[in-house]
Amino acid sequence: MSVTPENPRRQVPPTPRSRPSEPAERPAGPVDPHRALPVHLRLDDSDSPSDVVDALFLGRFISGEQPFARGASLDRVKSGLTLLPPDAVVLRQARDKDRSAVLAEGDGWTVLISRWSRGADVTVAAVTDELAESVLRSAVDDAEDEPEPQPEAVTMGFWYVSPRRGPYRTTRQISAATWEELRGNYTAPVADAMDGLMKMTADDVTGRLLLLHGPPGTGKTSALRTLARSWREWCQVDCVLDPERLFNDVGYLMDIAIGEDDAAGGRWRLLLLEDCDELIRGQAKHETGQALSRLLNLTDGLLGQGRNVLVGITTNEDLERLHPAVVRPGRCLARIEVGPLTRPEAVAWLGTGDGIGREGATLAELYALRRGASAALPAPSQPADGLYL
Repeated sequence: MSVTPENPRRQVPPTPRSRPSEPAERPAGPVDPHRALPVHLRLDDSDSPSDVVDALFLGRFISGEQPFARGASLDRVKSGLTLLPPDAVVLRQARDKDRSAVLAEGDGWTVLISRWSRGADVTVAAVTDELAESVLRSAVDDAEDEPEPQPEAVTMGFWYVSPRRGPYRTTRQISAATWEELRGNYTAPVADAMDGLMKMTADDVTGRLLLLHGPPGTGKTSALRTLARSWREWCQVDCVLDPERLFNDVGYLMDIAIGEDDAAGGRWRLLLLEDCDELIRGQAKHETGQALSRLLNLTDGLLGQGRNVLVGITTNEDLERLHPAVVRPGRCLARIEVGPLTRPEAVAWLGTGDGIGREGATLAELYALRRGASAALPAPSQPADGLYL
């Protein structure tokens, strides 16, 4: 779909009663949609009504009649709110399968409200920047529903590239056990290594890379969730849902590494990249091109300078198969191999030796035994307990 202004040089002449900076008076009576939205649209069968509403919003901004725009995103809109500013006149409204769009106007401004699930994007175009900001505030102030804080929960961010909004971050409350509750799920060397990591503060940061490696089902993800809880006073933890794209898309990487003001208040950010075997294995430089170089640049190169950013990676690869540049001394804040529990540890965890082999068992296998399944079965990819991936 393409959008063409009806008259790109069209300007509203001032009336004798108004200065050029003031919006022209609106005519009395019903709004003429063609006059209110002076654009030509070229559509094809891939466009939806919501797409049309999005395009119509650009009319006055493109023509210069309302050259200032402000926007805001809300993750959780309070129930029952329309987000329409006071005195708004609705011009278009569309509802698709997964989203809705409302286009409305007021005196000297136009607003587009796009909603999906509990979230919303609100964008205002206006004749002045001050008016755009004022109208936006009237729509979104006190509109977001903040969940009640829970001691066992931690706020975690999730980054991904949205087809509609580009690089985008949303947040969720994630339940996480304390380290004292979780410590018995790990073999003694791992638990000892994790003790120091869980107690770390911003003043203790030396390296920028946190590496957890080991077989599936040993509890790497669970440890990271508990780490987010232990560090929540000084570090925001964000999970990148499409890590394979992050280091191959420079714009995406810059939005995350540079675009966010993580230095406010000295607060750090930990970017979590799960199951990134292909990024850090020995052949990564040959197989992924510049992706490995950009990862290393973010951890201790020019890209990471002045930014309080840590990178946490989980992988199933053995240490010997990892790229030497990743595991060199001084680069890693911590490098922990998370392995299965020994047989005595597994027996103590389960309370019986039935089903446990001489080599011990992973946490996933122990949970399977607790539920009555065979330890020989592969660990479920989405376990109900959700605590030992």
